[in-house]
Amino acid sequence: MSHIDAALADLRSLDQLAARDTPLARIDARAKVVVTLAFIVAVVSFDRYAVAALLPLAVYPLALAILGEVPAAPILRKLLIAAPFAVMVGLFNPLLDRAPLLALGGVEIAGGWVSFASILLRFALTVSAALLLVAGTGMHALCAALGRPGVPRVFVAQLLFLYRYAFVLGGEAARMATARRLRGGGRPLSLAVYATLLGHLLLRAFDRAQRIHWAMLARGFDGELRTLHRLHWRRADTLFVAGWCAFFALARAVDLPLALGRLLTGLG
Repeated sequence: MSHIDAALADLRSLDQLAARDTPLARIDARAKVVVTLAFIVAVVSFDRYAVAALLPLAVYPLALAILGEVPAAPILRKLLIAAPFAVMVGLFNPLLDRAPLLALGGVEIAGGWVSFASILLRFALTVSAALLLVAGTGMHALCAALGRPGVPRVFVAQLLFLYRYAFVLGGEAARMATARRLRGGGRPLSLAVYATLLGHLLLRAFDRAQRIHWAMLARGFDGELRTLHRLHWRRADTLFVAGWCAFFALARAVDLPLALGRLLTGLG
């Protein structure tokens, strides 16, 4: 299996995880979308130096992983792939913010390092929650749920097509890579040849996408996303939304690690 095929299989694994019957899959997709959006808003609303105060919010991704029975390995692999972007965002913070902010064991730590750690923690929390949402819902059901609260239909359709056509483009790239390997004998290619291959890849992907579009029109596609299973809002979904949103509000209003430390110190 080539690297492209392996990457596509890894991406497709999220939909395969969502197809199982798990406690997380039985929760209404709209409830999971609302709670995850509230979680992301709560995470990004913290002060830039917040690190310890963010830790209680890690309970939500952990709960999604447990309820969805999602293994840690695929989520960690995808986090590592996206991690360089988060590192680049906060890479210069330690250089630009050198004022001492706190001391640990007699060692002064500059504010830039604290804000850098906060950026990495926020990245890990938000991206893992989004990945677990897809792994516990499925991309098609997720897009259908986004269309119910009033998200523009064009945006929802484009989001789903972006996900689906990634496999079309990846499949064409994998076939071209296989053909190059069989005909090239493992010899390195020049930059001009790679540019030519990229042009052919775009043309082949466009032609394939056009054929798929014609097939969709022939089957009566009108822009409306339809699912085999109807969405049913139950009392458990209301409790899911209310309970998690209350927890996020509490974690945002109260520094839970600091409050717990003071409580334990007072009891001691």
